[in-house]
Amino acid sequence: MRPAGLGSVLLLVSSLLLPGGLSAVPQSFSPSLRSGPGAAACRLSRAESERRCRAPGQPPGGALCHGRGRCDCGVCICHVSEPGVYFGPLCECHEWVCEAYDGSTCAGHGKCDCGRCKCDEGWFGDACQYPTNCDLTKKKSNQMCKNSQDIICSNAGTCHCGRCKCDNSDGNGLVYGKFCECDDRECIDDETEEICGGHGKCYCGNCYCQAGWHGDKCEFQCDITPWESKRRCTSPDGKVCSNRGICVCGECSCHDVDPTGDWGDIHGDTCECDERDCRAVYDRYSDDFCSGHGQCNCGRCDCKVGWYGKKCEHPRSCPLSTEESIRKCQGSATLPCSGRGKCECGKCTCYPPGDSRVYGKTCECDDRRCEDLDGVVCGGHGACSCGRCVCEKGWFGTLCQHPRKCNLTEEQSNSLCESADGILCSGKGSCHCGKCLCSAEEWYISGEFCDCDDRDCDKHDGLICTGNGICSCGNCECWDGWNGNACEIWLGTEYP
Repeated sequence: MRPAGLGSVLLLVSSLLLPGGLSAVPQSFSPSLRSGPGAAACRLSRAESERRCRAPGQPPGGALCHGRGRCDCGVCICHVSEPGVYFGPLCECHEWVCEAYDGSTCAGHGKCDCGRCKCDEGWFGDACQYPTNCDLTKKKSNQMCKNSQDIICSNAGTCHCGRCKCDNSDGNGLVYGKFCECDDRECIDDETEEICGGHGKCYCGNCYCQAGWHGDKCEFQCDITPWESKRRCTSPDGKVCSNRGICVCGECSCHDVDPTGDWGDIHGDTCECDERDCRAVYDRYSDDFCSGHGQCNCGRCDCKVGWYGKKCEHPRSCPLSTEESIRKCQGSATLPCSGRGKCECGKCTCYPPGDSRVYGKTCECDDRRCEDLDGVVCGGHGACSCGRCVCEKGWFGTLCQHPRKCNLTEEQSNSLCESADGILCSGKGSCHCGKCLCSAEEWYISGEFCDCDDRDCDKHDGLICTGNGICSCGNCECWDGWNGNACEIWLGTEYP
């Protein structure tokens, strides 16, 4: 024998699953309103049925179910085009959930009723986020309203007792967020005036386009099918853009986490390479890959000789202590390996690998210093010995660039040494045969007219241009394989 209440439960459940949409049934609903085979007939008159589906106080002929559903024997069956848009006994409620603030529904200061927050006493706002009385000083309040850039309410709202009230004078609610950091007006297409051109959804000022559309405002349509686009973007592990980017018309746009924009830590046709995996401790501003002992290839460290580990963090057996190793590599220089190589177990590996111009037990010899910017060694008038030019007879200078004999008169020579302001060698040198000889006492003075200050060049580890380039009038000109403002980053194909 079945319990008496079970039939009511079954009928209630079945009414909730009617094809016409979700039904919100009043607690007073009774299955006895219908009778006959299959419960097809309604025992209520049409007038009584409509009265029950009409909001209290509405006259006969008024909208049934608030115009958002149909009346079936005194019960409103709400129209649902999207899950949860309308519900309630008379389809009077919008949305399933209430506004939230800082992750809490109704900010923890109210109750959610029919999609709207009913605030506790002393609180107000769509999410009950504003206190009626404020006990904060203006300074403290403004401090609480500052975003990560120290801007109050992102310049898109006003601060009310430590909480941002976003500017939404037109009532469209497009500016929102704890610090008013989200502005969905950025998603409005200038031509169609639709959000994301009508082909996507806007989240915090960014358009997320439907399949087959792309662009900042989803304004462009792909010339390939969505299925072909997805196929091209799928990585070998079956993930679209390796879950590290977005697919735009068959091409992955990887999430570049490098703030400089020079190159991405995440790259590859399907964003399959993540260089962050090569860092011992991930620091987005650091270039210390593979603990400095290997080359990062698509997120995998290829360690150099003498090191091993997932991030080349473990040295192979070395009988020397770290201090002894560094002391052997430093010798009489100020830095280990003269700042031109890596020290491993007391031995230097000079940069760049395989370049015979950098050599010596402590990489103390750098014959690149004998070359000018055009690569000519000692001006073609001498030979290089451990980074210093030995000039042929009749020539002198750091790069043997000056002839000892001169066929110019003093007047002719001086006219060639005058800078734009008419001063001879900028007042920081002497003129010899039409070329400036900069003061030797001021080592940092250089340039065609002694008008450059090499102290303006960037340093790394105390060395100008890290010893991996030439200082040219305040800017580092890096040698092959090196990059960075101070030529401190090795980007060669083979890692030492």
